[in-house]
Amino acid sequence: MSSEIENISRSKDKRNNIIVIVLSVLLIAVIVMYFMQRREHGVILNEINTEKDSIQFELTQIASSYDSLKTENDTINEALIVAQAKVKDLLLEVEQTKKVSYSKISGYQKQVTTLRGIMRDFVVQIDSLNRRNEELMAENLEVKEQYKEVEQKNQQLNKEKENLQQNLKRAAMLEARELIAEALNNRSKETKFAKRAEKIRIYFVLGKNATAKRGAKDIYARIMRPDQLLMVKSENDVFQFEDLKIQYSAMREVVYEGNDLPVAIFWDNTNEAELMPGVYVVNLFADGNEIGETTLEIK
Repeated sequence: MSSEIENISRSKDKRNNIIVIVLSVLLIAVIVMYFMQRREHGVILNEINTEKDSIQFELTQIASSYDSLKTENDTINEALIVAQAKVKDLLLEVEQTKKVSYSKISGYQKQVTTLRGIMRDFVVQIDSLNRRNEELMAENLEVKEQYKEVEQKNQQLNKEKENLQQNLKRAAMLEARELIAEALNNRSKETKFAKRAEKIRIYFVLGKNATAKRGAKDIYARIMRPDQLLMVKSENDVFQFEDLKIQYSAMREVVYEGNDLPVAIFWDNTNEAELMPGVYVVNLFADGNEIGETTLEIK
């Protein structure tokens, strides 16, 4: 009996040892699996946090990139503000999210891809606008240069036209040559003495001019006394010279046909104060131009 009991006892002990060993093995396996899962979970968390940091960094870069996008198009500027606000909102959401998962990270990554694509579209659109603006500016500059060239040519043509008109005007101007002034006595003879002078005769020849206007012309003479006073018959004896109406001493109407024309104009001093001794200056005018000057000296 005791032998059987011992056998039974040994058998139980052996079974118990086996159970203990199996349980120990299972416990060790569970512990190993726990640490492996914990380690794997830590790796996963690190990967998720790394992805989260990467998403935050990329969103920060995208938001910053919007600051450098500039255009003069108001519609695009408004769209840029809205798009940048979406980026900043998502960045704030990612920063404030404490518990993240692969699904959230995946969702964030998709949104980042979409936002990046939107920004690239803006970059392409703005770049296209900027290039077009540069082309328009270049075209505008070219047009301005062409306008400047045309304006310079017009100025040159106007200057040439003005010079031509002045040359034609000078060419058409009458010229008094052989101009002399002399004092005459009561017998119409030349005298050198003021007391005997009753007239002043101004003689000249209107020169030949093919371009001068033909027809009736008024020739005006101004005689300045030695005391610098103008000799006049009436205050109403005036003619147009440039922008002024000035007085004349004597005048004569002639008919000019473009050929040499001898002319004499007289100042009658019969009913005037006696001429004073000295040098008299005589100027002739026709067609609004001064056509000659001479002097007369009497004693």
